[in-house]
Amino acid sequence: MSDTLRDQLLGLGFKPAPEPERKSERKPDTRRDGRPQGRPAQARPQAGNTPGHAGRPAHGPKAAHGGPQGPRKPRSQEDIDLAKAYAIRAQREKDERIEAERQKQEEARLRREAKARLDELIKDKGLNDPAADIARHFPYGGKIKRIYVTADQLKALNAGQLGVLQQNGRYLLVTAELLAEAERIFAPAVALKVDPDAPAEDDPYADPMYQVPDDLVW
Repeated sequence: MSDTLRDQLLGLGFKPAPEPERKSERKPDTRRDGRPQGRPAQARPQAGNTPGHAGRPAHGPKAAHGGPQGPRKPRSQEDIDLAKAYAIRAQREKDERIEAERQKQEEARLRREAKARLDELIKDKGLNDPAADIARHFPYGGKIKRIYVTADQLKALNAGQLGVLQQNGRYLLVTAELLAEAERIFAPAVALKVDPDAPAEDDPYADPMYQVPDDLVW
């Protein structure tokens, strides 16, 4: 439109057309960390790639030297010999303990077998008389024991013709021959074996008049 026509229209009362509003510039959206959305975050430098650190090991100089204490000191020949001596002694002590336990078990087995043979040998061969009323005392197992015999049995016992065996807590009067055989099988079972040629003072309990207080008899 020419200026003349524009002036004529204005003169007739027409208002000029309003100019279009200018749109405001849109601010970019931001994220919570303050960086504009859509803009890639700047990569952080990795350890070992930062300036001044090129070629440095990831774990520092201590890793290259075996830890903070440095390389281990080599063992001397004296230390090696001492360690071998300790190992030999420990093995020897172990072998000795094993052997001692083996011997202990073997002795227990032989003892059980011997007692079983003894029980079979003296079965129903005891000469104990239920009517016997004479107490014959004798030392056995560190204590004073006793067995009741008759007058004739006492004489035979003191003459060495009879003897006493211990069987499962009981005391059996047996012949001298059976006593000797039992001694060969299991000597600890022999409770009283009289030597008639021994001095009388060696067996003070042989006298039937000898009495032992009840509190000393077990």
